[in-house]
Amino acid sequence: MTSMNRRAVLVGLASTLLRSVGHAQKPPGGPVRIGWLSALSEPDPFLDAFRDGLRALGYVEGRNLILERRYANGSVETLQAHATELAGANVALIVTSLTAVRGARAINDIPVVFIISGDPVEAGMVKSLARPGGNLTGSTFLSLEVAGKRVELLKQALPRLRTLAVLSNTDHPGESSERHATEAAVQRLGMSVVYVAFSQSPFGVSAELDKAVETVRRAQPDAMIVFPEGATMRNRTALAVFAAAQRLPTMFGWSDYVEAGGLMSYGASQRAMHARLAVFADKILKGARPADLPVEQPTQFELVINMKTAKALGLAIPETFVLRADEVIE
Repeated sequence: MTSMNRRAVLVGLASTLLRSVGHAQKPPGGPVRIGWLSALSEPDPFLDAFRDGLRALGYVEGRNLILERRYANGSVETLQAHATELAGANVALIVTSLTAVRGARAINDIPVVFIISGDPVEAGMVKSLARPGGNLTGSTFLSLEVAGKRVELLKQALPRLRTLAVLSNTDHPGESSERHATEAAVQRLGMSVVYVAFSQSPFGVSAELDKAVETVRRAQPDAMIVFPEGATMRNRTALAVFAAAQRLPTMFGWSDYVEAGGLMSYGASQRAMHARLAVFADKILKGARPADLPVEQPTQFELVINMKTAKALGLAIPETFVLRADEVIE
């Protein structure tokens, strides 16, 4: 099944399920109810970050806030069942974390605050970043400037770098733009690129990714960049193990990959971005329409290096580079 067909199936299933969802309103005089719909499982550090953001704005569970939490554990069927439950829970809005936004994007009237690694315009979720135009708004991690910066940082850390593999999920909205920005940076630095694509939906098995990783192994590049998105995020530990076995330096987009054993990452903090979703929720609860709330892109980024991994790979990363890191894992 093609990438577009998989998206259509997911959206169609979610549309059928969620068309009956009516507009939920804040119970008079009672605590507000916010739905948290995730494709992942617990424990959930992203929910903790969102809670922190809400707490900073005066929302405290058990006092003026009820969080209706639902986890799909990677199952479309479970996601649909949980969405039905949220529809009956009279929530004022729904927050979708990472890949769950694909399952919740067809909600009719309930405001949705999303966070997505890709391009919400290309995904058909909003009309534009500045004017979403519907009942969805939120944040995207996608930044084409950051895509090029990752290449530059990897080259600075590994001056002898000549051939770079790029592992990319084509089932990721905005992937082509991210690829072009990355390849332009590679060309600008006089290197060659091995583009390795795979297509895997957020709820798919890892067979496609396994084939792509084998292609990388056969190509024997000097290093690898992995675009941040749901499929590689779920398989971050396996990717770190693969890179270690191949003695392959790897750059990722989020620190979560590095905490799982990857070499380094450069991108926005997932925790900070999820905490920021509370600002959207607060504005909507106070009467703002999602259609009028611009989708935000990150403005602050962090460089994280796993020196334990660097030593295991036998890398001598320049000390001046390490000193630039926002976090160093020993």
